[in-house]
Amino acid sequence: MHPPQSTAAPYPFDVIIAGCGPTGAVLAAELRLHDVRVLLLEKDTEPPSAARIVGLHVRTLELMAMRGLLDRLLEHGRRRPAAGFYAAIPAPPPEGLDPRYGFLLGIPQPVVVRLLEEHAVALGARTRRGRAVVAVEQDADGVTVQLTGGGRLRARYLVGCDGGRSTVRKLLGVGFPGEPARTETLMGEMEVGVPQEEVAAGVAAVREPHRPFWLRPAGGGTYSVVVPAAGVGDRAGPPTLEDFRHRLRAVAGTDFGVHSPRWLSRFGDATRLADRYRVGRVLLAGDAAHIHPPLGGQGLNLGVQDAVNLGWKLAAQVRGWAPEALLDTYEAERRPVAADVLDNTRAQAQLLAPEPGPQAVRRLLTELVDIEEVNRRLSEKITGTGIRYELGDGPDLVGRRMPDIRVSGGDLYGLLRRGRGLLLDRTGRLTAAAWSDRVDQLTDQTAEIDLPCVLLRPDGHVAWAGDDQRDLDGRLARWFGAPT
Repeated sequence: MHPPQSTAAPYPFDVIIAGCGPTGAVLAAELRLHDVRVLLLEKDTEPPSAARIVGLHVRTLELMAMRGLLDRLLEHGRRRPAAGFYAAIPAPPPEGLDPRYGFLLGIPQPVVVRLLEEHAVALGARTRRGRAVVAVEQDADGVTVQLTGGGRLRARYLVGCDGGRSTVRKLLGVGFPGEPARTETLMGEMEVGVPQEEVAAGVAAVREPHRPFWLRPAGGGTYSVVVPAAGVGDRAGPPTLEDFRHRLRAVAGTDFGVHSPRWLSRFGDATRLADRYRVGRVLLAGDAAHIHPPLGGQGLNLGVQDAVNLGWKLAAQVRGWAPEALLDTYEAERRPVAADVLDNTRAQAQLLAPEPGPQAVRRLLTELVDIEEVNRRLSEKITGTGIRYELGDGPDLVGRRMPDIRVSGGDLYGLLRRGRGLLLDRTGRLTAAAWSDRVDQLTDQTAEIDLPCVLLRPDGHVAWAGDDQRDLDGRLARWFGAPT
């Protein structure tokens, strides 16, 4: 059983989430694992329909496996090698990737949004479409939001997951410093009217002086097309197929007979990071907190990982067992991760620039990725597998994600479905019994790990490792509150 929920504010919802994209939907599901009453507000009346393909990287696939969602996503996606992400520099996958999660899953974004929203609703989250937050007031006990079309709602917390132009962030007055967009790029999937050999030859002839530019097979007879958008149409609206044809002819001398688009979009290289992720009872996550070019395909993954980090901490606050300052660790942990992603997209943009200097650096880095450690480090930046939070002293694994090792009865990730902590004990003499309402325990001397005992947070990161009960009790109290 959970500790009793605070009754100081008898509101119909504990948490209101503005935005029902992947970040908002995952956050709602994480909160519902702890019986937090959640309302998702979405300004659009209908789910997204443009079949844009997004990529789920290794760390996101691991999180989906932890919550029992991966098999559903795999049914709708296409596996691609976990390689060559960094500025599209050719490189093999790093050695030792777990074959269960060591790939990129290409999947239509509307499918991701639908599956994640269905998951949140199945767990008990409520949704309201065609309603958006237009005003926010907060006090010591809760947050009041005013909605489009009239009406006000009261909740204990509000989380803005409402995108790069976040209304919630603006209403809070949180700064969003960085660089505005200086260039724009067209991206889409469509069929071509010439043989594949002709496409390959045409791309090879112009690739070096025109980055980013490519036409790559995307499956089902379609090609992924990326081409600079300079001088194209009305930037306020979505691009057209004719815009793509015009730019392809300008860059490659031919439009390759492109036709039958599946989706078309435009993106800029604006790069911004919120000054703060929290103001009182209002928090930011996903694109509301950070935006960057889609180089390496990191945006959706970064937002989902924000949600999993925040969900259990905000739930602990609502449920009344959160240790002091637990909620503050959300910003302390996730904002540096976002800053690192912004920096690696800036670096990738430079490596894609056509000028001689950036191209010389690109040639040098192309040589360096032949070194396994360099290849691994760059891959870890893109896939999220290299993240290490500062969680205290201990072995190198402390602060890092825990791999999905074999344990008695199955796989480790299967034990994290409920979004609780987990004590994995190989000694047979340590215990988390005083935290049994928040932390599960498995005693397994056969577990495939070279440590006597590890304490996992609900997000799968190792909070402690060792064999001393008193030390363990201190870490349990730090992350999971007072013992019962």
